[in-house]
Amino acid sequence: MTRPTTRLVAALAAAPLLLLGACGSEDGGTAGAGGDDGKVKISAIFSGPTNDADYNALGLQALKAAEQGGAEISFTEKVAVPDIEARLNEAVGDGADVVWTHGSQFYEATAKVAEANPDVAFIGEFDGTPKDQPANVWTIDRQFHIGFYGMGVFASKLSKTGTVGYVGGLGLPFSMAEVHAMEQAVKDTGAATTIKPVWTGDFNDAAKAQQFATQLIGSGADVIVGSLNQGSTGTFQAFEGKPEGSGWVTAKYTDKSSAAGPHYAGSLEYDFTKPLADVLAKIKAGTTTGRFALGFDTGVRIQVSDAVPADVKAAVDEAVAKVKSGEVEVKLDTSKIG
Repeated sequence: MTRPTTRLVAALAAAPLLLLGACGSEDGGTAGAGGDDGKVKISAIFSGPTNDADYNALGLQALKAAEQGGAEISFTEKVAVPDIEARLNEAVGDGADVVWTHGSQFYEATAKVAEANPDVAFIGEFDGTPKDQPANVWTIDRQFHIGFYGMGVFASKLSKTGTVGYVGGLGLPFSMAEVHAMEQAVKDTGAATTIKPVWTGDFNDAAKAQQFATQLIGSGADVIVGSLNQGSTGTFQAFEGKPEGSGWVTAKYTDKSSAAGPHYAGSLEYDFTKPLADVLAKIKAGTTTGRFALGFDTGVRIQVSDAVPADVKAAVDEAVAKVKSGEVEVKLDTSKIG
């Protein structure tokens, strides 16, 4: 446990409302240091547009909650990985007390800039526990495999053909872990379901997602589990024109029922409001480094459509309860598939 720097202590002590309101959401940007108004200045950096109704929108929602709690916020959006270090340094130069990068692809640069700026607190996202984590960096571990265990039960119970398709963007370690977690769920429940995973190469390419989902449906899959951002639209389109009840599709991050149509079964939803709030509270209390793990108790839930049969929903609820109680331990397996 380390103590906050003098600069951070002064800024956070002057803004008690921020941490009282830290049960809300967060927004991002480049912010200045605590000034005469006593407000904590939080700067967030997002990989995509904050109006995407998806991952980046969740970040903005969380940041706005911090603002409602008394923080001064700013953010930069549509930041590519090659540009992240420059944006981080800009945030520090503009006087941010806390800099948050929303997306695990930014962690390496976040840690690097943090080491060079010990008077600033940083919050990064990481899938797992990083080595040599700087003393002024908190991580939010997204633990996507936890949620996808529940999605494995969900999809397996929904399927009538016994074949479930998984459509991801890039074959990253967290995506491998999602598929393995679904396979564990199938094994744990004794089902005979086969999981067929594919990766389109892009989380936002709807055309490719539609193409790959259509191929999976053609090979017998009657449930498509999506792990995409804006590309999820393509998985919905793959079911267009098909009779209701002939198949199901799920999404990730947010409720996408308004865009999905009658084949929409639900979504694995995330909320970064409480994680951000809790980390800010820890920083104020003097703990400037640590790990916040996402799970069914901390920002993750499976939203099930009313159109889904009651017995399927009951099976999902049971699976979530077992994970929460510790009866089921979801293994983190990032081994390569295929």
